Amino acid sequence: MKRIQYHEYGGPEVMRLEDFEPALPGKGEVLVRVRAAAVNPMDAGIRRGRLKMVTGRKFPRALGHDFSGVVEAVGEGVTRVRVGDEVLGGASIKGAGAFAEMVVAEEKGVAKKPANISWEEAAALPTPAVTAYQALVNKGKLKAGQFVFVAGALGGVGRSAVQLALMMGASVGGSCRGTAAQEAHDLGISPIVEFDFDPAKLAGRFDVVLDASGKLPLTSAKTLVKPGGHIVDIHPAPAKFARAALPGPYEVLVTKAVPADLEQVVRAAEKGALRMPIAGIVPLGEAIPALTEFERRTGPRRGKLIITT
Repeated sequence: MKRIQYHEYGGPEVMRLEDFEPALPGKGEVLVRVRAAAVNPMDAGIRRGRLKMVTGRKFPRALGHDFSGVVEAVGEGVTRVRVGDEVLGGASIKGAGAFAEMVVAEEKGVAKKPANISWEEAAALPTPAVTAYQALVNKGKLKAGQFVFVAGALGGVGRSAVQLALMMGASVGGSCRGTAAQEAHDLGISPIVEFDFDPAKLAGRFDVVLDASGKLPLTSAKTLVKPGGHIVDIHPAPAKFARAALPGPYEVLVTKAVPADLEQVVRAAEKGALRMPIAGIVPLGEAIPALTEFERRTGPRRGKLIITT
């Protein structure tokens, strides 16, 4: 079996495509034969050691989290899926390993793949869509008829949030690059502003303000949000948790594997209400150069990079 892994934290140069022996699934785990895996911005950050307090210093470490594939084996206590099921999901932060021919994941992190979604489309969903769902519903308490502002509305999480909010009956405004305004309009966003917009022009209009970009100033978010509304930041950091502990509308989301939330995302995709654009597809054997180029690109990525096996 092959997978992309690394023997020390660092830049793209530490990635290697190497042989490995898949572990047997433990209690509450499943072993999946990967058909497709999707690249997320967090993958590079984890490989660079930004979460080493969680991931530790044991090497080699595998790379990648979001995947789709077929269940090869199940561990003790697994009841939601069985051998032969087509699934999509995400490996844990510590375990990782989706950029491979086989991956072990927790059962709570996978769901059955709808037949009308391709392997590539399925792999693109888990992390961005579940993050968006938990930000809107669990933190933002979004209801039909409310108004949402998404900063970074055309990124993975932002685009997912826009589609999910519209499906739930909310109205959605957001920020994006000026050159992408037509794409945002076609997605159903209104009003559309550039990243350096004047928040005073939209003061007090939104029930939920979601910072999917990590670049929305808190002062701007507070200007946008209605009294009693919610500001949700999906880029956790120690200083942000301290800020979130203070009274006020600001909250920080740490995405968790919740089966019911993943099921909601899957149902939205099955109905055609949730789709992620795909920027490129490469086989596992050619993935390292593609990952390197994808990571170093400074402009808009225009969708997910998918690795197939």
